[in-house]
Amino acid sequence: MSDRGGEAGAIERFRALLRIPTVSRRAPEPTDWSAFEAFRAELARCYPLVHARLELELVAGHSLLYRWPGLEVGDPTLLMAHQDVVPAGEDGWSHPPFAAELVGEGAEQRIWARGAIDDKGMLVAILEAVEGALADGLRPRHDVLLAFGHDEEIGGTGAAAVAELLEARGIRPALVLDEGGAIVEGVFPGIREPLAVIGVCEKGIASVELAVRQQGGHASTPPELTATARLARAVLRISNRPATAALSEPTLRMLETLGPLASGVQGLAFRHARRLRRPLIRIFERLGPETSAMVRTTRAVTRLSGSEADNVLAERATAIVNLRVAVGETLEQALAELRRAIDDPEVETTLVEGGEPAPVSPDAGPAWDRIAASIAAVAPGVVPTPYVQLGASDSRWMSRVSRHVYRFSPFELERAERDALHAIDERIRVATWLRGVRFFRALLERS
Repeated sequence: MSDRGGEAGAIERFRALLRIPTVSRRAPEPTDWSAFEAFRAELARCYPLVHARLELELVAGHSLLYRWPGLEVGDPTLLMAHQDVVPAGEDGWSHPPFAAELVGEGAEQRIWARGAIDDKGMLVAILEAVEGALADGLRPRHDVLLAFGHDEEIGGTGAAAVAELLEARGIRPALVLDEGGAIVEGVFPGIREPLAVIGVCEKGIASVELAVRQQGGHASTPPELTATARLARAVLRISNRPATAALSEPTLRMLETLGPLASGVQGLAFRHARRLRRPLIRIFERLGPETSAMVRTTRAVTRLSGSEADNVLAERATAIVNLRVAVGETLEQALAELRRAIDDPEVETTLVEGGEPAPVSPDAGPAWDRIAASIAAVAPGVVPTPYVQLGASDSRWMSRVSRHVYRFSPFELERAERDALHAIDERIRVATWLRGVRFFRALLERS
C-alpha cells in the first residue's frame, strides 16, 4: 500500500468513492450518468499514478479498461470489478446508504454504505494495490488489465463490450478474477477452518414472464378463477415444486477438498461424495438458502402486476420469475422443468432474457495457484476451495477470451454481511477490506 496517508488515507479514499451514488437503473427510470462522470473524476484524483502511467480506454460509453504494460510479451492478467450499485432507498438503513459512515472500533470497525461489498470494495482495493505498486516501482512481468464495468447490476453490456474488444484484439488473459466467493466460516458442518470459496463457474441467469389473459370486467362479478388467481396458483406451484437437485462436478470437487478437513460422519460423507450424492443433496437442502442453491436451479418470483384499478378485473396478469440455472443444466431444460411445475397451459411462459451457465475453469494449474498463493500470503490457514458462484457477474462474458475465469472477493464476510448484499445495511469491516488490498498487491507481485 502506498504511504499516501497509510491505511487511514486508503479508508478515506474508499469512503469518498462510496459517497458517489453510481446507481444503474433499468428504463423507464433513467440512470444518472453524471454520477458516473463524477466517479471517474474522483478516481483520477485519488489514484494519480494509475492515471498517469496506465493506458485508459472508455468502452461502451462508461466502462473503464486500463492497461498496465508488462516487461515481457505474454498473456495478461485481467482484474475486474464494477462501478455501479443497486438502488438503496432510505428506509430501514441504520446509517444513510451513501454517507459511508465509519462506525465502531478496532476489529469491529465497519464502513456502512451501498457498494461497500458489491462492488466498490473490490474496485477500490484493486486500485489501492496498483497505486501502491506503482509508487514502489513494481513492474509486472506481463500486462495487467483492469476492467470496471458500468452496468453489471442491469445486464453487463459494458463488460460484454470489453470482452468483444479483447477478442477482436486477440487478447487471451491467463487469469481473469472478478467478484464472487469470499472468505467464510461456519457454512459447512464439521469444518472449523476458514474457507476461501473461489467460483470456478457461475450459474446461468434468466428472466421469464408468466402471463394469464382473461376477459376483464367489473370486480363485483368475478369469475370462479380470475387471471390473478390463476397466476397466484402458478406462483404457489413454483414455490412448492422446486427444481430437481443434483451435485455438479464443481460442487463434488469442493466436497472432496473439504473432506480431509472434516471429522466424523461429515468428513466420511465429504470424502466419498461421489458415492453418497443422494444423502448429501438432502443435507445441502436443509443447511440453508446458500447451500440449497448450490444443488439446483432456483426460481424466485420477483415482480407481479395485474389490474390498474381497484375495481377492475385484470385482463392480463403477469409475474417475472428470476431463474438461476444450475451448472450441468441448460437454460432450455430449466424452462421445460418450470413449465412442468406450473402445469397449466393457460399460463404463458416467455423468456425475456437469459444465458447459459458459465464454463467451468480448472481448480488446478498456474492461474489457480496464483490465487491460492496470494490468499496464503495475507491469510495463512485459509483453505482455498472451488465452488459454484450462485449470482451472475461480469466475468461470464470473459469465457469467450479465457479458460481461466475465477470469481473471488478477498474479504472475510460474515453471514449477516452476505445477507445485506442488495439489501439494507450493506457494510464491510475495515480490517478485512484492508486485507483485500494486500491480497491484490500479492497477486500483482505474481503477475
